[in-house]
Amino acid sequence: MTYLVWDEATRAAAIIDPVLDYAPASAKISTVSADAVLAAAGDLELTIRYVLETHAHADHLSAAPYLRRELGGKITIGQSISKVQGVFKALFNLEPAFRSDGSQFDHLFAPDESFMIGHLKATALHVPGHTPADMAYLIDGDVILVGDTLFMPDVGTARCDFPGGNAHQMFASIQKLLAFPASVRLYVCHDYPPEGRESRCMTTVGEQRKSNIHVHDGIDEAAFVAMRTQRDAGLGMPTLLLPAIQVNVRAGNMPPAEDNGVTYLKIPLNKL
Repeated sequence: MTYLVWDEATRAAAIIDPVLDYAPASAKISTVSADAVLAAAGDLELTIRYVLETHAHADHLSAAPYLRRELGGKITIGQSISKVQGVFKALFNLEPAFRSDGSQFDHLFAPDESFMIGHLKATALHVPGHTPADMAYLIDGDVILVGDTLFMPDVGTARCDFPGGNAHQMFASIQKLLAFPASVRLYVCHDYPPEGRESRCMTTVGEQRKSNIHVHDGIDEAAFVAMRTQRDAGLGMPTLLLPAIQVNVRAGNMPPAEDNGVTYLKIPLNKL
């Protein structure tokens, strides 16, 4: 899911988790998904202040640089992205000039840092576990864009077996989110609906506490960690993890072109 959040009064807006379309068989990219966001922003006469990333995604390439070029705004993520960059700089043997300090992004949020989208107060919540750098964004006190930390109640929670992932941290992060009032709306990054249910993007704290199959009220940390560890051991790697991560740790920018003018993505063999 990509989200567009705006203040009605000022038309100031933020884009959350934009997608750059990528065809793995041909290694061709396109901007169809991002252009839909661009068109919506134009139709609504919005001024983009931020392009917010919830984390360095493993399932899609980010369209943040494209949308910043077309619409403006700062590309942002949490401060702990440096930990993710360090891991993947080593895995991909990235060029010496690649810096593992988050400087590819326009701004790095500290945990609980507040910022404004027009008149809307927003807060960057650090929710590690899926990755060390996962963020959720609290908007105007009653909406949280939770990233990959929580899914719909009948789907559960995100995996914790990526480099730097930690099920204990995930449990603590989820408890942080579920401590908000029951009426707070939670918007998820993905939905994987079971047969017979249409895809949804929004749930509430109350629904999660009552019905989340992995972390409803009464599930303690030990039970959650045991479940998550066993479940993750049986999961395959996401199809786009290798191309996506080496782009997304660069804030969505492609690796430098080589001396023939062509940009390449690396595939490390037998490493994951």
